[in-house]
Amino acid sequence: MAVTSRELGKNMPTLPRSLGLATYALTFALAALAIHVLVGAVVERARVTLDDLRYGRPRTAHVTGYVGHGAEGAGRPTHIVAMNLERQVVVLELPGSDPQQARSLPGPYLFGERQDLAPVVLLLQDMDGDGLQDLVLTVSNEQVVYLNREGVFRLPTAEEQALLVQEQLP
Repeated sequence: MAVTSRELGKNMPTLPRSLGLATYALTFALAALAIHVLVGAVVERARVTLDDLRYGRPRTAHVTGYVGHGAEGAGRPTHIVAMNLERQVVVLELPGSDPQQARSLPGPYLFGERQDLAPVVLLLQDMDGDGLQDLVLTVSNEQVVYLNREGVFRLPTAEEQALLVQEQLP
């Protein structure tokens, strides 16, 4: 058996220099895109995990305060719980912390991707200046105001809604 040698690469075609630079640029762009997608996925997963720790599953929030409903005269505050149950927000009010007087308030239905994980935030605040604390529900950057009228929370009428909007404008 005979062994021969020859130079490698002598007759191999070479790529033009500009094509080599374009290949490096394309590789860099694809690597940057992959890093962006990976970091975005990690940040989103961390946000969901933090919301899991803070609000649980289903997303639940609660607030307690004296709003003038039910058996608050006995010194027990009203307890309000809001839950995001598969995109349907449910609000339960326990006047004077008495479960026998529990009331359900209509909440919004949420549309869009991953809205079943949107946290619900509750706040008691006088929104219409009548001296009674109203209930403000915030979910997915939207606010729903329940006015405190005649011992119950209710959604505002069209006229009340217009007044609330005017009061919020500078």
